[in-house]
Amino acid sequence: MTTEPDPHLAMIRDVEPRTPQGCEDCLREGSPWVHLRLCLVCGHVGCCDSSPRRHARAHAASEDHPVMRSFEPGEDWRWCFVHDALV
Repeated sequence: MTTEPDPHLAMIRDVEPRTPQGCEDCLREGSPWVHLRLCLVCGHVGCCDSSPRRHARAHAASEDHPVMRSFEPGEDWRWCFVHDALV
């Protein structure tokens, strides 16, 4: 069985985190977060789906930036929100 690579991987860019100190939107709103995710298209730092505001998923949907990676120390994985799958 062969698996096709996720077509959204072509959108990945070499990005710098826009707010390395935390979730960009939570910092602006004063909201708490649980874990952080880095958009691999633009560098937006958002909070995970376990966080109250789920800013990473909202960013992916509103900006059409589907691929992110964990922004947690020691974690090295990427996720596609369109396919709800590791990539």
